[in-house]
Amino acid sequence: MTSQFEFGGDIVWRPTETYLANSNLKQFMDAHGLPDFDALMEKSTQDIEWFWEAVLEALQIEFYEPYRQIVDLSKGIQWPRWCVGGKMNIVHNCLDKWMGTPVQNRVALRWEGEEGTVRLLSYRDLWAAVNQCANALRSLGLGKGDAIGLYMPMTPEIAIALLAIVKIGGIILPLFSGYGAGAIATRLADADAKLLFTCDGAFRRGKVVPMKPVADEALQHVPTVQHTVVLRRTGAEVPMQEGRDLWWHDFLSGQPITAPTEVTDAEDPLMIIYTSGTTGKPKGAVHTHCGFPIKSAQDMYHGLDLHPEDTLYWMTDMGWMMGPWEVFGTLILGATMLFYDGAPDYPDVDRVWALVERHGVTALGVAPTLIRALMPHGEAPVRRHNLDSLRLFGSTGEAWNPDPWLWLFNVVGEGKRPIINYSGGTEIAGGIVMGNVVKPLKPCAFSGPVPGMAADVVDEAGNSVRGEVGELVIRGPWIGMTRGFWKDPDRYLATYWSRFENVWVHGDFAAVDEDGLWYILGRSDDTIKVAGKRVGPAEVESVLVSHPAVTEAAAVGVPDPVKGQAVVAFCVLQPNVSPSDALKAELRALVGREMGKPLTPKAIEFVDAVPQTRNAKVMRRVIRAAYLGQDPGDLSALVNPEAVEAIRRLTIGD
Repeated sequence: MTSQFEFGGDIVWRPTETYLANSNLKQFMDAHGLPDFDALMEKSTQDIEWFWEAVLEALQIEFYEPYRQIVDLSKGIQWPRWCVGGKMNIVHNCLDKWMGTPVQNRVALRWEGEEGTVRLLSYRDLWAAVNQCANALRSLGLGKGDAIGLYMPMTPEIAIALLAIVKIGGIILPLFSGYGAGAIATRLADADAKLLFTCDGAFRRGKVVPMKPVADEALQHVPTVQHTVVLRRTGAEVPMQEGRDLWWHDFLSGQPITAPTEVTDAEDPLMIIYTSGTTGKPKGAVHTHCGFPIKSAQDMYHGLDLHPEDTLYWMTDMGWMMGPWEVFGTLILGATMLFYDGAPDYPDVDRVWALVERHGVTALGVAPTLIRALMPHGEAPVRRHNLDSLRLFGSTGEAWNPDPWLWLFNVVGEGKRPIINYSGGTEIAGGIVMGNVVKPLKPCAFSGPVPGMAADVVDEAGNSVRGEVGELVIRGPWIGMTRGFWKDPDRYLATYWSRFENVWVHGDFAAVDEDGLWYILGRSDDTIKVAGKRVGPAEVESVLVSHPAVTEAAAVGVPDPVKGQAVVAFCVLQPNVSPSDALKAELRALVGREMGKPLTPKAIEFVDAVPQTRNAKVMRRVIRAAYLGQDPGDLSALVNPEAVEAIRRLTIGD
């Protein structure tokens, strides 16, 4: 399999001496007498007990009762137990411990609604609101081990509710704010949820998107949910069921601003996050108090180089892992997070840059899809804003193409702000590979594995490979790894541990170049095999989006009687470009010229949009199934399910 770019390309960013000296990663290495990043990676993966204890110390994680063993592998590396015997509650490390210190007056959460409303909550404000919400939950009889759903937009209240659930020892069940009733019902029922936080609706592109009616429909199928707490966000009229539904403001009214924090075991369940599959029952990844939040904070600390004075804005939804990740990581580090509740290009394409300027964002997390959408509008929207506060970018969700990466780096980043590429997953609790500020950067590259992650790239026999594309694997345990799938341990083992003995196979194609920089090239299960030659869809897509007429592309493999499979590519055109057969021929020829004639697409199809999840993952398996007239499976994770029907009609019309 070839690469979507030349390995060993030019280095475009190097850390300055100031950057190095001030970085968390350099200070961590110096504190432990490690001369460079390679030495840290070797020690962090060979001596995991030392490393994770050092991380807990660096993050100043406090326990009510100390653990007696950092990790117990007696049940195999598939089922590690961490911080054995330790008693804690991660809310103590997010909020409680900051009270009575200068941090309590720092802004914990900045929020902006699409309509322009702005709110700021200090650490003390957030602590008080969380305590009120925890008291209200307890007044309804809720407590340790109870699963509670979150189906709300990115408002301050969703952070308050999330932390209140944790404070009482409950289990967070985050739900994507764009889910339909069926997807909500399936997840609430699977977790035996007892309460649901929701709202009347949300604003999207100036219009009200109803949420309470969707929740009502879902709850008809979830008898375990006894209470619903409803935030009044839009002012829309919604039915309230007596005895079940409570308005948020009434729910909190009169509750004291102090509350005890439930003492939990370090390995007690904290959260179940359902991953977006295309078929079958959703997989509920289980995370614990000493797992997901620690990994979130460690990745921010070592990779994103987040400091207490930083403000992080990551475009996400609480239903994706990056939502809870942002909450736990920033609060553990004593930093500031920004939530924006709305479309990133509304009312104008400069909304993201306006947010950066208005809120003094220092670390901005984006998806490549957004940058591809903003590129055609040129530099003018960027130049309208003072982005001096911005120190670096984060990026996750999908593989980059070089052109949008370079546009973000050169136009927005002015060639001096690094892009901290980040790739892992819900079951990882963060990153497998990540950029950092102590190593040079090349377009689309990762600095390497996140410290503590024993990552490797292997061939089909499981042997390590360098300079060529292989399968991304992990050879050892880490503190953030999921403790399995909720009520389905066999599926967890089959998904990640069944291919090679004691090796986690993640399902991504990856490569390592001659300078030791890493690359993620897309999902390995999306691979297309043309006449015996494996090709990643990202390679074809990268060629297509290099054409000035194409803003986005998705490539899939379809059955071919001669080649086994052939490539079909779906292209979204720039707004000013008209579709034509001549353009299709031009694009087919371009791919054939760049990738070799045998890989020329069998067909190019023009579409208004490609099916994506809210966190910008292109669902190629769904595209392929729809195009072939097959059942595309569960579409609940898609932000634009209408795109699937449009692709299905293409087939019918052929």
